Amino acid sequence: MKAIIVGGGIGGLTTALMLHARGLDCEIYEQADAVRELGVGINTLPHAIKELAGLGLLDRLDQVGIRTYELFYTNRFGQEIWREPRGTDAGFDVPQFSIHRGHLQAVIYQAVRARIGESKIFIGHRLGSFTQDEGGVTAYFFDRNGSHRKTARGDILIGADGIHSKVRDTLYPKEGPARWNGLMLWRGATEWPKFLTGRSMIIAGGMTAKIVVYPIAQGTREDRMLTNWAVQVKISDGGNGLPPNREDWTRPGRFEDLMPHVKRVTVPHIDAHALIQATPEFWEYPMCDRDPLPHWSHGRVTLLGDAAHPMYPVGSNGASQAILDARALADRLVSAEHPQQALWAYETERLPPTAQIVRMNRVGGPEGVIDAIDERAPDGFTNIDDVLGYEQRKAIVRGYASSAGFAKEQVNKAKAG
Repeated sequence: MKAIIVGGGIGGLTTALMLHARGLDCEIYEQADAVRELGVGINTLPHAIKELAGLGLLDRLDQVGIRTYELFYTNRFGQEIWREPRGTDAGFDVPQFSIHRGHLQAVIYQAVRARIGESKIFIGHRLGSFTQDEGGVTAYFFDRNGSHRKTARGDILIGADGIHSKVRDTLYPKEGPARWNGLMLWRGATEWPKFLTGRSMIIAGGMTAKIVVYPIAQGTREDRMLTNWAVQVKISDGGNGLPPNREDWTRPGRFEDLMPHVKRVTVPHIDAHALIQATPEFWEYPMCDRDPLPHWSHGRVTLLGDAAHPMYPVGSNGASQAILDARALADRLVSAEHPQQALWAYETERLPPTAQIVRMNRVGGPEGVIDAIDERAPDGFTNIDDVLGYEQRKAIVRGYASSAGFAKEQVNKAKAG
């Protein structure tokens, strides 16, 4: 068995490690000229961390990330709506990590290089096309100028090439561009004085604007942390569903676009306004997703991660779901009698739950508890239970966790790879 993996992001690299752990061969093809530490902070949930721990990566993650201790939801005035412990502090067997996306990718990439070898990683190779027959898949790769670089042959091809997936576009040429919901996201990170426990996460705001703040790495001094922030604002009704700019993580943001929205939200325990203004560079990202597909697998070709199920960055689920995809696909490949049978079984397992998460994220995910309070008490409240009772708030937050597969009992029961 040999797999051609298109895409060297978190999903593609984790798939390579999962396949290698099961004795399966693979090659990775990444279109960028280098695997760079791009992006800012993300949260990786216990169900995904359990899989990475099973690959022996927990110690390295501890060196570069922060074990999230607690999460607060507040309204736009900073009044507390909900709080809960996270990760091991909530009784999980493994932590939740708040981590720089690039550092997470680097940990996985370094493991791939050490275990699989540099000769199996091809940088600067853009997929041009692929064909399949009864015996396998042939893929043709080119450089950025269009010159042919390599023809690869494998038993299967895995499209882990992101929201602008060439593999997905080949399988569904009439799908069209990703859809925008009218929300803009600005994200940045800078070193800042530690707040609360130094491992706390706060999400504050209402239906029109939210601010998220959490540390993602230790700073240069004991009392300072590399602190990530994100601002989500409704700037349009989405119109025709087309984003104002191509959705990527490298478009610089502008303070004049951002700060009027920031001033509408107060974040407790930290001066988020000053934090944002002190950030030397940050990025804007129109929140886009795609409708769930009827099928990911076509013959010997399948999709994984954002190529399969791009979703709004809500509920800390994007990278986590890609990691779960990788585990499921590797398990099916090692146990099935035929590659096509394995891809069908993988799709049957993973497509329905990820489609559900895509739909849940469109209505706010666990952060919907903030919107529910804002709708009922737009001017704040004296007693939160008079606005929305504890059990109702719990149902919003914990119901999402259960549906997305990272409730405590689900994760602790699952067997790590």
